[in-house]
Amino acid sequence: MTSLTRAEVREIDRLAIDRYGLAGVVLMENAGAGAARLLAGIGIDGPVAIACGPGNNGGDGFVIARHLEAAGHAVRILLAAARDGYRGDAAANLRVAERSGLPIMDLAAAAADGWDAALAGAAWIVDALLGTGAVGPPRGAIAAAIDAVNRARDGAGGASGGVRVLAIDLPSGLDADTGGTAGACVRADVTATFVAPKRGFDTPGAGVLTGPVHVVGIGAPACVLARYGVSAPAPR
Repeated sequence: MTSLTRAEVREIDRLAIDRYGLAGVVLMENAGAGAARLLAGIGIDGPVAIACGPGNNGGDGFVIARHLEAAGHAVRILLAAARDGYRGDAAANLRVAERSGLPIMDLAAAAADGWDAALAGAAWIVDALLGTGAVGPPRGAIAAAIDAVNRARDGAGGASGGVRVLAIDLPSGLDADTGGTAGACVRADVTATFVAPKRGFDTPGAGVLTGPVHVVGIGAPACVLARYGVSAPAPR
């Protein structure tokens, strides 16, 4: 499937919102719901910990948490930013999660052992920390969260049968365009990427960080996708 740069993905979002009138929160809902269905289809055999950064990737995580909880799965949301640091569609979905009574842990100021304790016992960790717009090395709470996710995966055996990691759109810390890493980077077992694979996934070695990549649609019109040589994946 055709891979896209971060600028191309942003332009698809912009056209869907500005020209065709799809609200950003609708695109976020479609993305998160599709990622939740993907994870459920892979198989969930225990609690799911969802680590959420302050941007739209974190907003996707809130949607995923809501859909998994509605399907009967135990979930907990781990915030890598202060609650008042969320904006726009991400803030709207955080409010929904709060009002729905989903378990939410504030870890923006947590030390390493706080993150380790929050992730303990999870069967899956959802990496919703950084999206395609992130550039440069992760810092602060995001870097601490990435390190904790990798410790949990490695400590429990990773792909050999322990806790597994689903990256949302791309592993946090991976550059969407170059496939390089400037610092800490999540090592995912599976990646749910939106619209199309990212150009950086084609870089040799990136697959070790992404694991198998599954494309999830966000509901953008087919005519917008066709401009970039991609098509929406079949509904799951």
